[in-house]
Amino acid sequence: MRFLADIPDNDIQWLEALAAEQGVSRAELVRRAVAAYRADVSGDAIDNAFGIWRDRTDIGDGLKYQRRLRGKRE
Repeated sequence: MRFLADIPDNDIQWLEALAAEQGVSRAELVRRAVAAYRADVSGDAIDNAFGIWRDRTDIGDGLKYQRRLRGKRE
């Protein structure tokens, strides 16, 4: 479903910059924001966050990513 929303220009500029940085559309950022807000309000944040990075292509294997962040060998 589509809808119209009035958003201040400075917020649109921020969304555009963030979308470019993350390689997604503004609409995707808004969808993510609504999902995060809904999870926060409903108290289901942990359940809704499960799998949130599944579409990330810059991470690869999750365990290798964790070890790399922690400075450990793979």
